[in-house]
Amino acid sequence: MKFYLSSYKIGYEEQRLIDMTKTGNKKVAYINNALDFATDLERKSKSDASDISDLLRLGFIVDILDLKKYFHNPEGLEDQLNEYDVIWIRGGNTFVLAQAMRLSGFDEILKKYYRDNKDIVYGGYSAGVCILGPTLKGIDFADDPNQKPYGEEFQAIWDGLHILDYAVAPHYKSDHPESRDIDNYIEYLINNKIPFKALRDGEVIIIE
Repeated sequence: MKFYLSSYKIGYEEQRLIDMTKTGNKKVAYINNALDFATDLERKSKSDASDISDLLRLGFIVDILDLKKYFHNPEGLEDQLNEYDVIWIRGGNTFVLAQAMRLSGFDEILKKYYRDNKDIVYGGYSAGVCILGPTLKGIDFADDPNQKPYGEEFQAIWDGLHILDYAVAPHYKSDHPESRDIDNYIEYLINNKIPFKALRDGEVIIIE
């Protein structure tokens, strides 16, 4: 399993992403559930369109994969995911993304892919990267844990997926509206002795 983990959008390592997928069918499952809390649907649609345009420009074939369609149907979700060479998870609210992953079973599918070293690329940015670490504690400086678009009965999830053994702090010292919040997040991580890597917008962590 390979990982292409960007602070924001695709970042500065486009050619590496292309190289990581040279032998595949270039099909991307684009997962945008981290924005399910958004009420400005026109703005959300434009943001998704921008992301998808970036992937199309690199030669990928992109399908939007909505995890809500697979809530309580992890078998169906895994069957669908097997059609893709790349999973791309956009930014948004990390707590909303965690809830969508749990309700659809995506979290356990991804952990299985990681254990089995499945031939697939996991890519994404911001929330799509933060979710991979050991904990979501501290990211609430930037993301509201009380956003619950799938129902108030669901408790906020504070565990990450434990695929990375460190937290990732995106938008560090960047021209991004959450950059100051990320400074507070990093201070929290340091004070609580949680290992982390900070990424400026444009920077990418690549694991092959």
